[in-house]
Amino acid sequence: MIRRAPRRLDGGFTLIEMMLAVMILGVVMAMLAGAFSAVSHGKVQAENRLNIDHEGRAILWTLSNEFRDAVQTPIVPSHVLLLGLAHMSNGQPLDNVTISTLDLSHSMSLDGFGAEQVVTYTTAPNPQHPQWSLLMRSEQSALILMGGPSAANSVVLTNNLLSLHIRYFDGSMWQESWDSASLPPGRQLPLAVTIDIVIADSRGHPVGFSTQVSLPMSFTQW
Repeated sequence: MIRRAPRRLDGGFTLIEMMLAVMILGVVMAMLAGAFSAVSHGKVQAENRLNIDHEGRAILWTLSNEFRDAVQTPIVPSHVLLLGLAHMSNGQPLDNVTISTLDLSHSMSLDGFGAEQVVTYTTAPNPQHPQWSLLMRSEQSALILMGGPSAANSVVLTNNLLSLHIRYFDGSMWQESWDSASLPPGRQLPLAVTIDIVIADSRGHPVGFSTQVSLPMSFTQW
């Protein structure tokens, strides 16, 4: 009986095997690149959302504190001032408001009370983005204001404002505007205000923030 010698196997890969390996490697790399891109995109979106959330909440917090400490007291002479002007632009509310406030976050004195300040929030078109507005805050001493005009320090709080709507509750109904100068002493402040802010995120999508604030000094008995 004649036995055949076993064939020697070639040590290497055929062209087809190499092409299959390259294709599989390409598919794996494409999947990894897609996963990395999705994770990176999600991280950027989450950071943008956190930034816009922080920005909106910071504006609400500042406005709420200043409304909450609006000045109206029969004990210490004060400059009672709350002037809220309703304003529309491109079909959206962009209100302006001026408040005389004792907000402690500005400057605290030794007796625990902050100096009386007049703060004004105004809006203006954003020259670099036609659909957005600037929200500006200016501040000056109410004591200086009563003695004569003075320069106010103005800062831009945000440049992507879409709307700012403030309403004022007088005890029976909500008002779109408020003028403390036209009201009798003891009733120059609203009992509460609502603040609705909409700002644009990095992709231009609107993000809304809302709050309602009670004004403790509006309950002062005269």
